[in-house]
Amino acid sequence: MRRVLIPLVMVSMLALGGCATDKRKDDLTTTLNAYASEVRWGDFNGALNFIDPKEREAHPIPALEMARYQQYKVSEYDEGNGPTPNGEFEVKQVVKINLVNVHTQQERTVTDHQTWRYNQESKHWYLESGLPDISGNP
Repeated sequence: MRRVLIPLVMVSMLALGGCATDKRKDDLTTTLNAYASEVRWGDFNGALNFIDPKEREAHPIPALEMARYQQYKVSEYDEGNGPTPNGEFEVKQVVKINLVNVHTQQERTVTDHQTWRYNQESKHWYLESGLPDISGNP
């Protein structure tokens, strides 16, 4: 009986570990889709919620900088090849975002190099790299 029980326990543990990985992967997909939706609709205040609350508190974005985001409408959000794993709890993603200035109607593209990290305590994925840089500086 013991010979059967040990392999059964090992298989169960491996399966549970796989479930945790699948859950984390599903959570990442849900998080990336929700963040993309916020940015596509130009809701950068909502997009702030994807940054770790501790990081937001330690490094708040000035109101003037947040106001700059209101000068643009997002005309395209292209995730390219999607996220690339960078270790067990981190992914990177390069996104092309087309922005239209609401005052001049000029369109330009910014490249957003995103880093997402999984917080094991809160069981959430957080945007570590911050909101996209729309300043136009290289």
